Amino acid sequence: QDGDESSPISTSYEIVKIPDPQMSMENLVESKHHKLARSLRSGPSDHDLKPNAATRDQLNIIVSYPPTKQLTYEEQDLVWKFRYYLTNQEKALTKFLKCVNWDLPQEAKQALELLGKWKPMDVEDSLELLSSQFTNPTVRRYAVARLQQADDEDLLMYLLQLVQALKYENFDDIKNGLEPSKRDSQGSMAESMTTSGTNSTEIDSSQIMSPNPPVSSPPLSSKTKEFAENENLDQDLCTFLISRACKNSTLANYLYWYVIVECEDQDTQQRDPKTHEMYLNVMRRFSQALLKGDKSVRVMRSLLAAQQTFVDRLVHVMKAVQRESGNRKKKNERLQALLADNEKMNLADMELIPLPLEPQVKIKGIIPEKATLFKSALMPAQLFFKTEDGGKYPVIFKHGDDLRQDQLILQIISLMDKLLRKENLDLKLTPYKVLATSTKHGFMQFIQSVPVAEVLATEESIQNFFRKHAPSETGPHGISAEVMDTYVKSCAGYCVITYILGVGDRHLDNLLLTKTGKLFHIDFGYILGRDPKPLPPPMKLNKEMVEGMGGTQSEQYQEFRKQCYTAFLHLRRYSNLILNLFSLMVDANIPDIALEPDKTVKKVNGKLFLFFSNLENSVTYGDLFVTE
Repeated sequence: QDGDESSPISTSYEIVKIPDPQMSMENLVESKHHKLARSLRSGPSDHDLKPNAATRDQLNIIVSYPPTKQLTYEEQDLVWKFRYYLTNQEKALTKFLKCVNWDLPQEAKQALELLGKWKPMDVEDSLELLSSQFTNPTVRRYAVARLQQADDEDLLMYLLQLVQALKYENFDDIKNGLEPSKRDSQGSMAESMTTSGTNSTEIDSSQIMSPNPPVSSPPLSSKTKEFAENENLDQDLCTFLISRACKNSTLANYLYWYVIVECEDQDTQQRDPKTHEMYLNVMRRFSQALLKGDKSVRVMRSLLAAQQTFVDRLVHVMKAVQRESGNRKKKNERLQALLADNEKMNLADMELIPLPLEPQVKIKGIIPEKATLFKSALMPAQLFFKTEDGGKYPVIFKHGDDLRQDQLILQIISLMDKLLRKENLDLKLTPYKVLATSTKHGFMQFIQSVPVAEVLATEESIQNFFRKHAPSETGPHGISAEVMDTYVKSCAGYCVITYILGVGDRHLDNLLLTKTGKLFHIDFGYILGRDPKPLPPPMKLNKEMVEGMGGTQSEQYQEFRKQCYTAFLHLRRYSNLILNLFSLMVDANIPDIALEPDKTVKKVNGKLFLFFSNLENSVTYGDLFVTE
């Protein structure tokens, strides 16, 4: 009234959401275009279609894309249009299969018919078809058919990832591989695994595998049978892994431990019970297959049960030691006393069994008086096993620690070492073995070495350490030429590998040095760019390492840079394999992957500079990250 009264004005702002009913609806224009582009009528004309020079170059670029690259609609249409032309390029198959709309029956039928005519893809490329992106059972069985061409050594390199790929298989098919009368029963193994308050270390080894006979892989559909004339598609991934493991004791060893860890993973059991049940069924089928085999295969089964008993007893000892009050000396005495008590523990002298960490090594007991505990919070034990040939095999047994992240990184380092050796490049790496026997314990191979921090404390420099253990009047800096060469190469190898894998938390205590010149890294608690320190350098190269070569002006440092370039370019050529292996691990319960599973492959992809189209640009960037 009279304009003197104030009116309240809202000063807060709210986002008003207006529903768009068309947002989730089909785009009719795009749908019509897709159907016209993939029409059956275009089939005969597409059959003889040949691209011109410009289109051929464009197709080559598309085929060379890394697995992480999403194809645009235009690129998908181009690949589909020239699908018949591309059938003689094995690298083009995955790109073609990504273009297919598997929800359209006619399009899927065309794709599967063409799959049988395509030039067979390389084994390592077939791993991509086992990722979560490909759900069509025929496509997945095609990938398994290609894996059948891999020898046991190559299969071992991918086995960790193939066990993870079981998560993307048809769970009903895996269950149907069991004998019908046993499909709905939990089985003795499952009961012991799922009992409240138990874990894998408390499983009775005599109940690890239920004595049910196996049956073959589930039958194929009629469409798959037609395609099977060209490729052997009678096995799904589970059946393939079990059949190969029954023919090779080393494969059987690692398959058993990889699957048993998944079976007892409490996180998976609570979060995803269907996946947990699937792994139990895989273990049941594996047990059945071993029991059904000939005498040597049945012996394999009994040795796996003996390994489980051995690990259970070792865990029992470690728990007793951890409960012991007192200092480390008292705990050491308790450890040695328990190991020496052969009547109760049966660990000092036992029947010959394969060492789970490295099954080629047969062990017959632990040397009690040499057992010792490390100075750390969890106090892992260093143990010396008596081997079949009378030797000693040193290991570290960790209890209370999940070794799966270390296991993955050491597997990738071992793979990279083999890839580099294939290119005649031996960088003197030390891919020591790691095996998780549970989510709470596992083995690590012990390599006789000294932390660089200790080297600097006692000898003041890396060069002094080498001069003490490998002196030479004619060698560089008074050091044996062979030792210096080994040091330079191992520095280069680990600098490149830790860069690609984004290994963090590097300090002088987790850098180890041997008397023969090998430098290597341990403790991979931070990977894929994670680091407790702010703004960590991408290249893990410290001044102490450079001084060990003689400084930045030395001939050895120039050789180091050269080896870095060469190693990086070689590994970049195998980028698809490396990315495929990481893509199969995105749903594994590995800490630094579980944090951002959708970014895992992209992080590795970025480190390989795959956005460059030629290697010359990569060399320039490689020069930058080493120089800086």
